[in-house]
This record gives sequence, C-alpha cells and structure tokens, in this order.
Amino acid sequence: MLGIGTLAKKVFGTPNDRKVKSVRPLVAKVNALEPEFQALDDEGIKAKTAALQERARNGESLDALLPEAFANCREAARRALGLRAFDVQLIGGIFLHQGNIAEMKTGEGKTLVATFPAYLNALTGKGVHVVTVNDYLAKRDAEWMSKVFGALGMTTGVVYPQQPDAEKKSAYGADITYATNNELGFDYLRDNMKSDLSQMSQRGHNFAIVDEVDSILIDEARTPLIISGPSQDRSELYKVVDKLIPSLTAEHFELDEKTRNVTFTEDGNEFIERELASVGILPEGQNLYDPESTTLVHHITQALKAHKMFQRDKDYIVRDGQIVLIDEFTGRMMHGRRLSDGLHQSIEAKEGADIQPENVTLASVTFQNYFRLYNKLGGMTGTALTEADEFAEIYGLGVVEIPTNKPIARVDDHDAVYRTATEKYAAIVEEIGKAYERRQPVLLGTTSIEKSEALSEMLKTAGIPHNVLNARQHEQEAQIVADAGKLAAVTIATNMAGRGTDIQLGGNVELKVLEALAADPEVHPDEVRARIEAEHADERKQVLEAGGLFVLASERHESRRIDNQLRGRSGRQGDPGKSSFFLSLEDDLMRIFGSERLDSMLRKLGMKEGEAIVHPWVNKSLEKAQAKVEGRNFDIRKQLLKFDDVMNDQRKVIFGQRMEIMESKDVAEIAQDMRHQVIDDLVAVHIPAKSYADQWDSEGLYAAAIEKLGIDVPVMAWAAEEGVDDQVIRDRLYKAADEFMAQKTAAFGPDSMRNIEKQILLQTIDGKWRDHLMTLEHLRSVVGFRGYAQRDPLNEYKNESFQLFEGLLNGLREEVTQKLSQIRPISEEERAAMIRQMMAQQGMTPPADDPAPAPTPASVGPSDLASGTPLEGFDEAKPETWGTPARNDLCPCGSGKKFKHCHGRLA
Repeated sequence: MLGIGTLAKKVFGTPNDRKVKSVRPLVAKVNALEPEFQALDDEGIKAKTAALQERARNGESLDALLPEAFANCREAARRALGLRAFDVQLIGGIFLHQGNIAEMKTGEGKTLVATFPAYLNALTGKGVHVVTVNDYLAKRDAEWMSKVFGALGMTTGVVYPQQPDAEKKSAYGADITYATNNELGFDYLRDNMKSDLSQMSQRGHNFAIVDEVDSILIDEARTPLIISGPSQDRSELYKVVDKLIPSLTAEHFELDEKTRNVTFTEDGNEFIERELASVGILPEGQNLYDPESTTLVHHITQALKAHKMFQRDKDYIVRDGQIVLIDEFTGRMMHGRRLSDGLHQSIEAKEGADIQPENVTLASVTFQNYFRLYNKLGGMTGTALTEADEFAEIYGLGVVEIPTNKPIARVDDHDAVYRTATEKYAAIVEEIGKAYERRQPVLLGTTSIEKSEALSEMLKTAGIPHNVLNARQHEQEAQIVADAGKLAAVTIATNMAGRGTDIQLGGNVELKVLEALAADPEVHPDEVRARIEAEHADERKQVLEAGGLFVLASERHESRRIDNQLRGRSGRQGDPGKSSFFLSLEDDLMRIFGSERLDSMLRKLGMKEGEAIVHPWVNKSLEKAQAKVEGRNFDIRKQLLKFDDVMNDQRKVIFGQRMEIMESKDVAEIAQDMRHQVIDDLVAVHIPAKSYADQWDSEGLYAAAIEKLGIDVPVMAWAAEEGVDDQVIRDRLYKAADEFMAQKTAAFGPDSMRNIEKQILLQTIDGKWRDHLMTLEHLRSVVGFRGYAQRDPLNEYKNESFQLFEGLLNGLREEVTQKLSQIRPISEEERAAMIRQMMAQQGMTPPADDPAPAPTPASVGPSDLASGTPLEGFDEAKPETWGTPARNDLCPCGSGKKFKHCHGRLA
C-alpha cells in the first residue's frame, strides 16, 4: 500500500518535477523561433544582438528577451561549434538566469549551458563573470566559448594570475569574463588597495555563473582569501622547535581525527618545557603558562600540527624545494596558497625546505561574502542536492535537478567491505585484471597521492598498463582524462571533482575536434567533427560491448558529493557503465566513525581472509557517517561566516569610504569634516559640557591644538574672556584651522594639495585597516575562551570588534588631520641637501654649494614626461637638473623606466 507522500508524488510529481515543468513553455517558445534564426546570415545574428541590447537599454526585462536571446545563442553555437543545445540544456540555462543552481549530471554539457544565461545577462552591458575552479579551465572555456560569443557580436575576456594590469582591465571590460574564484576574490581585494580609480580592474558585480558551484561555494568556503605582506623573520625558531617534536611519544599528545585537532597532554607540556629549557629557548624561571611564553606556545603547537596532522603526498607535496598544498577535494596542487598562522612555516621546517617569512594580513574576504556581492548568482554542478540547505541558507540559492538528455543506464553496485586494506587492494587489482581482460576501460578513484602510487605499483606488478592522474601529473590532466574511456584503458585518479573534461567512450571527441580546429582554423567545424566521429565510432562500439566505463573507488570520501562526482563519470548521455566502491575497516572514514562494532560482527560471522561483506545497510550506515561529517563541516563554515559577517560590515564601510575618496575630484570637504570632528573631540575632552570656566583645561587644549592641528592660537586668552563658552572656542578653532590649511593650499597650489589630501587619506585608511585586521585576528583567537565564563564568544567578538572599529574611525580622523597639518613645501636649500645626500649614497661627486635653480615640483610630474623624451635641460652629470620626480614617476632622462629603477636607483 502506497503512503500519502508517495501517492502525492505519483499524482502531482515532486517539487523538482513541478519546477522543471514550469519552464517547458519557455523552451517551446525558443524551439518555435529556431527556423527564424536559422534563416539569418552571420551578420543577421550579430544585428539581432544589437537589437536586443537596444531593447534592454530601453527598459525591456531580460525575462521578456529570453526566448529570442536563447534562440540566437543556440544558432550561434551550432554554427561556431557544431553543437545544437538539447532542450534540457536550455532548461538548465533558464534556471541559471533565474538565480538558481542547476544540478546537471556529468557529460550533459554544462560549459555550453552557461553561454545562454551569460549572453542574455550581458545584453545589459554590465558584464557577466563565469567562474571556474582552475586557470586551465578558465582559459580553455574562454577560448572555446569565445567562438560562440564572437558569432553573437560579443567580447570575451579571461583573467589569470600574474596578468599584466592593462590586459586584466580589458578582460574585466569584456561582455563575458572567465576567471577562477581565487583570482576574482583577490582582484576585489587588490582593487580596494589601489589609490586611483584608473588602476582598478573590476567594474562591479552584476551576475556570476559559478561552475562546479559546490566545490567553490562549499568546499573552499572554509578558507578565507588573504592578501598579506611579510613580517619579521623567525625561521631559526621554527627549525629549533621542529627538532624537538620527533622525540615526543604517544602519551605526550592527543590527536582527534574527527575534528582534525592535536593538543599536548599534561606530560607533553612538561616534557616540551624541559626540552625548550635545555636548548636555551625558554628562559630560566619561566614556564609555558606565563604570558611571555605566548609566542613560543604558538610555535610548538603549530609544529605539533605540522608533524601529526599534515602528511606528505596527501596534504602537500615537496616540489623544487617548495611546499605545495594539495586541494583535498580536487587533488590539485594549489600554487601560491600558504597556510596561515605559522603553520606553513612549520611544515617547511619539518621538510627541510627554505622557510619563508610569516605574513601580516593586508586584506581578506571569505568566498561567501565575496559572492554575496553579486546582484544575481547562478551555479552549475553534477552534485548539489546533498548541500541544498546550505546553498539556501548562506546564498539564497535554490537547487534544481535538471533531467538528463537520455536515461541513466549505469549499474551502481553496493559497497564491498573488507577487513583489512591489504585484502581490499588485492581485490581491487583482481577486479581491474578481469575488466582489462574483457577490454573494459576502468577509472580507479583514490583519496591521496600516496595511495594512488601504491596501487600503481601493484598494477605494474600485475602487468596491467595504466595512467596515473594526481597532483604530480597536473599538467597532463586533460589528456589523461580524455583518454580514460578508450578500449582497455586503466586510469588511476586522485579525486575527480571538476576535471572539466568528459570521459567519453572510445575517447573524447570534443578534445580531438578542438585540437584539429586549432591546428587548421580554416577547416569547417562540421567537416572536422564528421571525420573524427567516424574514426571513433568503431572503438566506441567495442567499449559499449565491453560494458562501458567501470568506475572503481578504493575508498569513500568524507563528502557524499565527491563520491557521486566519481560515480557520475560513468554512464554519461545514456551510456552503459558500472560503479563499485571497495572499502576496508582500516579506511579513514570507517576507522574514525566506529568500525569496531562492524569488525567484531564480521569476526563472529567467521569471514575468511579476502571475503567481503556486501549489503544495502552497509551503504546506509556509511552515508549516515558522511552526513555527520558534512553537518559538522557546515557548522564550521557557518561559524566562520558569522565571525566574518562582523568584519564584512566593517569592510564595506572602509572599502566604501575608499571608493568615495577615489571618486571625488576634490576631497577638501572630507578632510575638513575630519578636521572639525577632531576639534569637536578635543573640545569635548578639555572643555566638558555644562562645566564651569574654572574647570576647563585650556592649557591642555592649547597643547593639543598645536600637536593635532598645527595651529598656535591663544586658547588661554579666549577662555579668560567674558561670555565665552565651548561653542565659541570650537568655532574659533574651526576658523583658525581652516585658514591654516587654506595657506597650505595656496603654497602648494590647489591641484597639488587635492592630490596630497587624497593620498594621505587613502594611505592612512589602509594602514589603520591593516592594524585593525591584525587586532581582530588576535581577538578571534582568544575570544573562544570566553565560553568558559558562560559568555557567547560571537557576541563578545561583535561587541569588542565594534568598539575597536569606532576607535579605528576616531584614530583615522586624528591621524589624517595631524599629517595634513604637518606637511609643507620644501625649500631650495632642502632640495639641494637631499640631492647631495642621494648622490653621496651612490658614490657620486656632490654638486657645488650654489646649484642652479631646480624646476618647481609642479613642472615635473609623471604625466609630463613622454617615454623617450628627456626633461628639458636634463644633464646626467648634474642632478640639480633632474627636477624632483617621485620614485614611481618616469625618469627625467627619457629612458621610459621608473625613476627608482633608473637615475633614482639607490646604491
């Protein structure tokens, strides 16, 4: 008998079915327009784009333009790539445009799907960002899809690391920009550290389509993006501490693999204390609990983590003497990424690599808060439903499961659980041997480089040829994945999240077509495709007869999505296939999440060596364990976000203030408001409200006015006058300070003064924000202990960080006002003395005491020197003729180099 819920689903369909059904009329409209757009010539398609752009500018909604835009894009893709989008791909594109996550199975053509909403939203002229998980995919997708966008009359850009500034700005100026999540986040931070609008790369956050959205918005969301600068070098301390850790025994520390945490026991603390004292690092009479030992405790804790929690060839590899981290979800190397808080330095010490200095944070943002900047967000992945709650709660994104173009024919076996890893590996090699004999391609999934290489050795011993894809073979990734579907191919892969290349039976046709078109751009795509498809047809037929792709996993990942991504590599576009998971009680997930009961039960059943237990309830219990881990990770990310939201509100204020300053042609009013606020604060401190004249600290106010405002005014005399109150003194200070700054403006010239004010404002904001970030980091590290006093750490953090931020704003006004009061034009004598000092540093002969008058500062500016044109009157032997270029201005000799790299280079 059917339950009410099951009956309702059969009659009305699931909520997901109803969503998909609701957009089918839109797809029907697109299909009805197809003949009309097929009749257009190539110029007609571009003309249609111009007409749609005009309608969008005139206020017509994108929803109204959708059928025509999608029909135009489908026809452009058919001509440019030889691909006609299926109806399910249009459905995926519609849900992306509506700001949802489209869950589409592997091989359903997500790269092409993204072109539809990207094109539609780019009609507004505000730009669209297509976000990928690595630079290779960003460049590949941009190059591939630029053919479609070019046919539509739109521009495509790609952003990548170490890109020249002009090229990067141009890429962001394109209609559609492909980039990685890291580069987008870092560019956002870099832009908010620039001192001029013309130097900024990004032009707002209109609409982003995130490919492999679960990997980017979930997996990577635990680690904030940080731009940092070097701090003091403590490499020797790391080396000394590192030598002590190997002498620790099991009773000296506690390792909790569930929470990935390691701590010293009481015995461990006493042992390490004695060791530190014996090598002279811990002073006599001082112990690890003293406040003076805080830094030392931090170092030994990080060294302990480096040795006991981070494993070589699993969490990182050593390449060219550098520690390169490995992404636990994709198995890729993360070049340029470093662990914070001294942990990376501890790993460098452990591996004997060069220890890079620790860094201080200059700017930071989490992926959650970066992607919430966009007016609209959409995402694509093969696996999102397991995290639907998190997407809804954090990003306001719905998840829609898009039907496959053809029904899935893959067979998914129940997990086979062996008692030991040795038995499991032997069974895996045996199973691969059987598949190899029947010429069936096999994809073997592993969770670490170490395990992939161990299995590779076993396959070599068994005489089975194979390819290995892990962080070491990162560069050959696309080719190895593309060949994984060939007849009798055996491929070992460390995680398969977001590889971006389909495993097609008989080999990847798309990759071959792209290679052929790149070799000969003149040939028509349809001809190339027809030839390559004919070549592959025979091999594909043999692979189908052998059973399709066999996905064999050697372990379960702690996230169900990663397992599903691996499984989804088989059975694309209705192909036959098979997936099996071979596990053992010694696997990390089984060991950490209670395999003792299962082990004792298997013993009672009298299982022989080499036998496996295969039962549906084993799958269910494993999925429950995975759900627990996912829930814990969600809580970690939510907690990170709650703390970052506090900083994010402050970040918006600071970045908004910077933007306001950069957009202002004249910041004199901002500087004046700050100056008047400082005067208000000084008067409030020294002349308290409702106080009598004999209670006033007029001498203190006089001294403060000289120090903070640079003005010498008769405050004591004012205070002695009859009828003078705090408001009168405040007004007189306003007037005196404003007149003092007006004199400076006249001395420097209005343009120079406005530029000076702007640069001092920006530099002071940046310095204060940098110090504030460091203070918040320290606050964050200690606020957790407030929980022991029955106080909520998050509320404590909010309250204290708000007070600190108020202090930052007050300090900012004071520092800017003080700096502006202290600047003055330099005299000719001072300039000559500076030139003599610089020449002496370079070992040159100083000029005579009475040099010819140098040009005024206004006559030498960075914009006044054309490259290759020396300054009028420039004489290399006479520095007095060089003017006064800033270090970053063009050199007055006309070389085209910056002054600091040419004649201004210091010895």
